Amino acid sequence: MTSSLTGQIETITYVNEENGYTIAKVRTRAKSDLVTVVGNLPAVAAGEILEMTGEWKEHPRYGEQFDVRTYTVKVPATIYGIKKYLGSGLIKGLGPTIAERIVNVFGKATLDVIEHHIEKLTTIEGIGSKRMKMIRAAWMEQKEIRGVMIFLQAYGVGIGYAAKIFKHYKEKSVQVVKSNPFRLADDIFGVGFKTADKIAEKLGFPKDASLRIEAGAIYLLKQFADDGHVYYPYDRLIEKGQEILEVKRDIVQTAIDKLVREKKIIIERDNTHSGRFSAETEKRVYLNGLYHSEVMVAIRLKALAGAPKSIRDVNVKKAVDWVQKKLLIDLAAEQIEAIRCTLENKITVITGGPGTGKTTIVGALLKIFGSLDIRMSLAAPTGRAAKQLSDATRYEALTIHRLLEFNMNRGGFQKNEEHPLDCDLLVVDEASMIDIALMSSLLKAIPDTTTFVLVGDVHQLPSVGPGTVLKDIISSQAFPVITLHQIFRQAKESQIVVNAHKINNGIIPSCEAGPSSSSGKDFYFRERNDPEDVLAYILDLVKVHLPKQGFDSFNDIQVLTPMNKGILGVENLNKELQQQLNPGEDTVIRGSKNFRVSDKVMQIRNNYDKDVYNGDIGRIRRIRPIDQEIDVVFYDRVVTYDFSELDEIVLAYAISVHKSQGSEYPVVVIPVVSQHYMLLQRNLIYTAVTRGKEMVVLIGTKKALAIAVKNDKTQKRFTSLANRLR
Repeated sequence: MTSSLTGQIETITYVNEENGYTIAKVRTRAKSDLVTVVGNLPAVAAGEILEMTGEWKEHPRYGEQFDVRTYTVKVPATIYGIKKYLGSGLIKGLGPTIAERIVNVFGKATLDVIEHHIEKLTTIEGIGSKRMKMIRAAWMEQKEIRGVMIFLQAYGVGIGYAAKIFKHYKEKSVQVVKSNPFRLADDIFGVGFKTADKIAEKLGFPKDASLRIEAGAIYLLKQFADDGHVYYPYDRLIEKGQEILEVKRDIVQTAIDKLVREKKIIIERDNTHSGRFSAETEKRVYLNGLYHSEVMVAIRLKALAGAPKSIRDVNVKKAVDWVQKKLLIDLAAEQIEAIRCTLENKITVITGGPGTGKTTIVGALLKIFGSLDIRMSLAAPTGRAAKQLSDATRYEALTIHRLLEFNMNRGGFQKNEEHPLDCDLLVVDEASMIDIALMSSLLKAIPDTTTFVLVGDVHQLPSVGPGTVLKDIISSQAFPVITLHQIFRQAKESQIVVNAHKINNGIIPSCEAGPSSSSGKDFYFRERNDPEDVLAYILDLVKVHLPKQGFDSFNDIQVLTPMNKGILGVENLNKELQQQLNPGEDTVIRGSKNFRVSDKVMQIRNNYDKDVYNGDIGRIRRIRPIDQEIDVVFYDRVVTYDFSELDEIVLAYAISVHKSQGSEYPVVVIPVVSQHYMLLQRNLIYTAVTRGKEMVVLIGTKKALAIAVKNDKTQKRFTSLANRLR
């Protein structure tokens, strides 16, 4: 039975930012106790008055609730209500204390003062001209955002995206969404094609609308790029388009033809096998940027290899003898060959597993080249990898983005063809992590006379971004490649190293039952069959057992898992580990995310403005509810996030194995269970194990571990770089 209810919001206890579902406590005249109201109530705030229609229902756990069907919002009229409203966190720059001061001075006229005479706020203690301007901007923006929220809510867009949409399009937000909702998928992080498509359907766009089919084709190519593909076969793309978009083949083909004419995508015919050009199956479809990146990498590598070098020739034998005496080392034959290759060639690839002496080679090369008084640069794809390279060599190493001086305001990388890097030697570590687009940008900036050295482990997981650049360069056989096989004596003492090589060779690793501080071992397997038992053991290890052995739960231990979902997936492990390690009260909740001061967090997209990148891990230092900001420390640098930007970070007590690439941790803990069957692959387990420096603990079943080690089938990525280099 439909009823009416009018009340003032006292508190909001839950908001789902994806669909606007809200649970709030409301004060009414009819009842002495607060009433629980539930329903889709986008952008309501404490202190506001709601006039609602709906039904009274009895929840089996929470008791009586009012299920809201329709509602209207009125600004509060009482002094109490205005204080609640302004102090609710709705307006950036206003907290409960300052809100109370304002209302104590202006009373019921407070909202009118803010709307029409905001300069009067500077008479209030704690409000200077700067804060007054912040409040004015937030007040005006909030009014606009609310309109956008209410409009978008009708079309199924979560309120969490409304602020981002408004920030991007400003007052044109509603107009843009109405005219071309598919723009959201390109312009707004977190809004994908499927969400945009739902909006378009509600706006009346037909299934065969050209805007829809073109956006769908671009979406599919981007999805394939997210899966690592540089291009996708034409016929497969058409079939997938028919399936996803539910239209006929010729409609998808027409859209693709138009995208080709607009140069948004490139179609290239592959004649490397048959020598013919007629069959459609020989067509490769690229996003424009990925096509030009792949072509550029091939062109620049060939040009680099063929140009004279700026470094003078040296006697290899004398250089090797000299560096061994200087560094007090004995180089193996493979290492000497790597040094010879690098001294004699413009491009050299050095690849090998853990313990094979890659870092020793780099250190020796830097010593030799340093004695020639040349300009040297070191780089790695991530901040953690760059820091590890610096620590190992005692030379400054930068991320590739910093080396290329990325500047969003000036239009991207400042180092390029026109303004090349100033170096005679460039050494890049963890090269398996470099995707095709980043390699293209890097090669554009390398002078033709530079000697270029790529160091990495080709058996690790490929880059998160599209391509298999290191693997393609090696398989092309176009440049000298030194593959290191010998494990050195010190490394042989580490079961982590020994077992990593066993895994890479398809051999089940030797496992201790520990971990135990008395065994002196560094590689353990704890048998647990039930996922619940695996979870309980992980929590005990990270919180109690490993800290007793001197490892810090936050800084030394990293849980790595193959999956995102499930009881042993990233999401649930983070929730459980946060509760065990950091059950603090100082929190901010954004949808299903709950962030606390001291939480370990990870950036999940490249943010060039903030100079933080996908995979960077930091700690939350401070939460400022009044300013609606969070401060996160990354590598001793503080980065500030507005609350609307918190979808860029996630908890990082547990992370996926893919996200761990390029990083090392004192201890890694890895669940290996049959529930992860689809992702149990040799290179995934190998990558996870090689992240550990002092200890690796596997928890699960021997059967699941055997499945992973024996499964050497990796997903094929569509890339033509090797062919272009040949």
